[in-house]
Amino acid sequence: MSFLAGHWLWLFVLVAALTAAYIVLSRRRRVYAARMSSTALLSSVLPRRPQWWRRHVPAALLLLALAGLVISLARPARAERVPRERATIILAIDVSNSMAATDIQPTRLEAAKQGAEAFVDQLPPRINLGLVSFAGSAAVLVPASTDREAVRSGIRGLQLGPATAVGEGIFASLQAITTAGQRMSDEGQPPPPAAIILLSDGETTRGRPNTQAATAARDAEIPVDTIAYGTSDGSLDVGGQEIPVPVNEDALRELAEQTGGSYHRATSGDELESVYRGLGSSIGYRTEYREITGWFVGLSFLLGMGAAALSLAFASRLP
Repeated sequence: MSFLAGHWLWLFVLVAALTAAYIVLSRRRRVYAARMSSTALLSSVLPRRPQWWRRHVPAALLLLALAGLVISLARPARAERVPRERATIILAIDVSNSMAATDIQPTRLEAAKQGAEAFVDQLPPRINLGLVSFAGSAAVLVPASTDREAVRSGIRGLQLGPATAVGEGIFASLQAITTAGQRMSDEGQPPPPAAIILLSDGETTRGRPNTQAATAARDAEIPVDTIAYGTSDGSLDVGGQEIPVPVNEDALRELAEQTGGSYHRATSGDELESVYRGLGSSIGYRTEYREITGWFVGLSFLLGMGAAALSLAFASRLP
């Protein structure tokens, strides 16, 4: 770092001192004028003074130019949202029979499909996206790739099944991420960062437990972002009998915490789309700080040129 850049604070103090000195000199000039015994004598001795704004505007522009240069030495930057060039995301969706509950219209599953498709549409095009479905078992429906139409088709074709195997859904997602990483390694590319987004309304009733799946995800350093989808009043009509199917928030919250992911709750289609937008923004994009020093330097140059031009223009009008 240069001497000036390392001592920009002192330059800021200098600008403040120049501003104070200008104000003090202006006040002294007014005091001296007030001490003259005769206003008529004063007007005959001194030339006609320009209007107050003609005297102060050039100085103000010059001080602003100096302040802009001081700020530029601090190398200011602004935050910009930039799409990730490489990442792998697996969308794991619960298709157990409880997803047929109508507490979310038309059903939990149909509303989840709409939200998932909206999520697909907002991801940057170079992000690898795959689809896993799970009920009593789990299956990789669409391997992770940049083929968005394949994922949309897979989402539209989701079908209900008995039981719930959240743990198996995570293991299938981890396998899909490993397969995508191996394919990239064969192409001479290092595996990209990865994440799992898991949507479910219930607790595990079959397969390996959540804790075992969470340990595997944590060891692989892959966060699992969970979405608890449904309400506490959800129920199913089975043979004319209403069977309660409340969403299990605690299990999904614990799963996210154990893997370093984030937990979300959605009780409507609109809320689900909002959750997906937030996840797409945090996973599919990153924040970069880009230097805008040139803006301040350019503005300071324009202000300085304006101060000089106004000074010459006003001086030429004096009698």
